[in-house]
Amino acid sequence: MSKKVNDDVKNKAQNALEEHRKQGGNKQIFIWLAALVLGGVLGALGNSGLNEFFNFVATVFTRLFQFIAVPTISLAIITTLASLGAEKDTGRIFGRTITYTLLTTVAASAVALVLYMLVAPGNLPADIVGAAVKDVPKNLGKLSYYDHFLSIVPNNILNPFLQGNVLSVLFIAGSVGMSLAFMPKTENHAALMKVILGAQELIFTLIRGLMTVLPVGIVAFAAQLSAQIEAGVIVGSLGQYMLVVMGGNFIQIFIVLPLFLVCRGLNPLKIFKEMSPALAVALFTKSSAATLPVTLASAEQNVKVNPKVSRFVLPICTTINMNGCAAFILVTSLFVLQNSGFELTMGTMITWLAISVIAAIGNAGVPMGCYFLTLSLVSSMGAPVGVMGIILPIYAVIDMIETAENVWSDSCVCAMTDHDLKGTLE
Repeated sequence: MSKKVNDDVKNKAQNALEEHRKQGGNKQIFIWLAALVLGGVLGALGNSGLNEFFNFVATVFTRLFQFIAVPTISLAIITTLASLGAEKDTGRIFGRTITYTLLTTVAASAVALVLYMLVAPGNLPADIVGAAVKDVPKNLGKLSYYDHFLSIVPNNILNPFLQGNVLSVLFIAGSVGMSLAFMPKTENHAALMKVILGAQELIFTLIRGLMTVLPVGIVAFAAQLSAQIEAGVIVGSLGQYMLVVMGGNFIQIFIVLPLFLVCRGLNPLKIFKEMSPALAVALFTKSSAATLPVTLASAEQNVKVNPKVSRFVLPICTTINMNGCAAFILVTSLFVLQNSGFELTMGTMITWLAISVIAAIGNAGVPMGCYFLTLSLVSSMGAPVGVMGIILPIYAVIDMIETAENVWSDSCVCAMTDHDLKGTLE
């Protein structure tokens, strides 16, 4: 009888805690939405002094995200690989991460390709394309794809961390993590792991503190965006290009990725709501790498993902799972080639679909990363890059949506991997 009473008390306590957590989550969503609206209204007032203050606050928060992002990525990879590297769990988590990443990225490119063929954007006037060449960053047009991959391999241990080179940091962290996994389990190993785990605990404490004051940052970000919006209407072939890019992003966000979750028996609305803090931060920072601390916190605290999964999957997905980037590379490359007189046969478009997936996987999760990479690709083919100059002024909006899509895709891959392996991890 006493055991039954204890079980009843325990169940009631768990239900009460769950209800309290839900109420807290609803309160957080309300605060975030209120901050978003307040910032938008204040930014639209056009007060120069107020806008200057909001720019300052937004810059402070952006720097804080960047400050925490690199150690979060490196420590998450190191601790996870060190604990899982020699276990069977590593292969299972990694296998699902790669599988879901490839599936979602290919789906994003395929959706964009279908839209491109349906909308069939026209060519831009040649004089406008020629005039826009001056707006293209000159040094970027000379970068080769080999240079992009060569930049991943560091020549010393400090530069990647000082420069915020996410892929190089991932390379170093992965090497250190695997070395720790297979290092003899001596006292030195135990002492080293204690220091690393302590540093990770410190970083997550900083993340929780940042999450507490984040509504202030959201007000500033929303005000900054509202003040920067310029009046104007995009028409003609550029409007058709925007329709393809943005339409593909929204279809991937609201239809394709939720379908992936439903097929795995997960509730997309619930996960979207629980991950909304990370999606909002991604929207404004335009960097999935800078958003990683909030993505990790949301996945573990709200979605209740196993830390073994989240701290392995999310840092990797931040650098290789780029749904929005894949779609942008495909559509923009086809648009540039079309305006350059290249014939877009079905074979050419399928080839570029494959290129976009591979290129997106190798892209860094930093602001304008997709733009720089696409520019390198089309310039290496000898295509005139004037179209990239025309796209540049509107890329800020595209980059915001793409980053939110990338983080949403990361969240879906993490949730699906956690669901597949629930109760089976050691």
